[in-house]
Amino acid sequence: MGCSEAPSGDRAMRILQGTEVSTRPYLREICSLTDQVFLYFFCVVALLVGCRNTEELSAPVLRFSAIPDQSNTELAEKFGVLAQHLSEVLGIQVKYVPSTDYKASVEMFKNGDIHLAWFGGLTGVQARHAVPGALAIVQGKEDSNYYSYFIAHADTGLHHAVGFPHDIAIFPFSFGSASSTSGRLMPEYFILRHTGKSPKEFFKFTPVFSGDHDTTVQLVESGRVQVGAVNYKVYDKRVNSGKTDPNICRIIWKTPVYSDYNFTVHPELNDIFDPEFIDRLQAALVAIKDPVILDAFPRCGLIKTSNTEFEKLKKIVEELGFL
Repeated sequence: MGCSEAPSGDRAMRILQGTEVSTRPYLREICSLTDQVFLYFFCVVALLVGCRNTEELSAPVLRFSAIPDQSNTELAEKFGVLAQHLSEVLGIQVKYVPSTDYKASVEMFKNGDIHLAWFGGLTGVQARHAVPGALAIVQGKEDSNYYSYFIAHADTGLHHAVGFPHDIAIFPFSFGSASSTSGRLMPEYFILRHTGKSPKEFFKFTPVFSGDHDTTVQLVESGRVQVGAVNYKVYDKRVNSGKTDPNICRIIWKTPVYSDYNFTVHPELNDIFDPEFIDRLQAALVAIKDPVILDAFPRCGLIKTSNTEFEKLKKIVEELGFL
């Protein structure tokens, strides 16, 4: 008889009259045993699911960041696409971690909070100096011949010059971030090389720091400062998209070339994932052809590089006291 089966009418009467012993206690025992079996089964399933979730939570995640040389909102959207792509190609979890500023990206790398970063030339040198064994593995096709623009508001009367524009000394001047290669380090180096003076000595007004290249262009175009130094790619992109009027915000000098942006990896990556992981990561980055993904940098393509590519830049960093 099943747990839910009711006794017949006559048999129920005999049970009530006490002439037949009820089997209900046995039924209760059977039902109780059934409940215990169900509970045991439920616990086993929950344990298995819990183990699986624990494995997923404990699976290593490749966290990477980038120097915030543009709007953080824009960067998060673009590098989110890169994170998804790398996750699919490498078969691991990849997460983009935004950085509040240039120095913060270096600190995150130094502390092991991220193990891959799209650095500028200066921040890359600083990160590799802070983490022995760190490697520059990828750069944009343009990054071995990078350059800066010196830009000026039309009201200054300054125009494009082949040589260094010494007349900028009398105008308020803006760098980008204090840790930017194209917006601070190399412009400062060229000012020193061509004038023999530091920016503070050369300019009539103490130079300011805008924080990023977009803001530098906006400051100059609005006339709040008259002259500035900026990443050529950011300026060209703004002009091509119609955000900046080149007749109001003019290019007055193009610097000599230097090495700049790069992907630098933390030496712990091979231990975290597998002994060939850094090579696989380098190959995955270089293989990217999708223009939507490349627009995050923005570059027309990515190529292999090494620490040797940045030795000349490292000497400049040391000369100017940025290490």
